[in-house]
Amino acid sequence: MTDKPQPSPDDWVDLYGDYLYRYALLRLKNPATAEDAVQETFLAAVKGQDRFDGRTDIKFWLRGILRNKIVDHIRKAVREDVVEDTEAQGILDSFWFKHSGVAAIRPAPWQFDPYRAFEKTEFWEIFRSCLDQLREPLRTAFTLKMLEDQSSEEICKILGVSPNNLWVMMHRARSLLKTCLEKKWAKRA
Repeated sequence: MTDKPQPSPDDWVDLYGDYLYRYALLRLKNPATAEDAVQETFLAAVKGQDRFDGRTDIKFWLRGILRNKIVDHIRKAVREDVVEDTEAQGILDSFWFKHSGVAAIRPAPWQFDPYRAFEKTEFWEIFRSCLDQLREPLRTAFTLKMLEDQSSEEICKILGVSPNNLWVMMHRARSLLKTCLEKKWAKRA
């Protein structure tokens, strides 16, 4: 149980609205969809506030609800958008991968120190712009795995893809992000 008193639901929008909106916008990439997700979060929180046990800060409880709303939105969008498996299969069959799906050639080393860049706000701005450049479903797969910390099994269910396909999508997303970050960050670093 936290020691400090939690704010009342009347204050949630003022205290946490901007934070939740930025969180949703980074993941959903659509202002209207992000606003809807935040509104649904507040509605669900008000309806379920009796389930809040007080062990965490209310901000993080609300973010957890929002995270579920985002995943639900992505699931719905994926059901409406059919993901093609043919491109990924072509990559698996190419010379870049061994029969087992393991990369035959390791990517080149980073041209900058990503650990030091991690601390810089400018890096995250560039990272977001590079993430925005990824096409679907690579962006969704990467976001769910790396930012939302979803399991591979859960992501495969959400996207309707096989584990091998997800592995290829993650490899492709990481490679494209690495290339984009090296180009854009090298100019600033």
